[in-house]
Amino acid sequence: MKKLPTRYQEFFSHYPACAGAYENLAAESRKAAGASPREAELIKLALSIGARLEGAAHSHARRALAAGVSSDELRGVALLALTTCGFPQAMIGLSWVEDVLPAKRPARRTRKR
Repeated sequence: MKKLPTRYQEFFSHYPACAGAYENLAAESRKAAGASPREAELIKLALSIGARLEGAAHSHARRALAAGVSSDELRGVALLALTTCGFPQAMIGLSWVEDVLPAKRPARRTRKR
């Protein structure tokens, strides 16, 4: 996984008690939800796309990849936003997912007629 953003590192450095409480809250909420790390990252990606939080979407897409989620599964989360958030937001979410994928999907070829 990439290095944590500088602002995030500074928060943890300057406010260790708050940072620890934040990490504990994240762990306890995942535990209470009964979600595996993989499931939690997919859910958090969906929430991030719906809330229009680009940085969070990037973060949770990267974390989902690290938890074993496939590129197509990440794209699927963005596509599910079509009927809930609308076409424009789904396309934005898809672009955020594509931003973090290790290899870009090859362009589709059109058939010759």
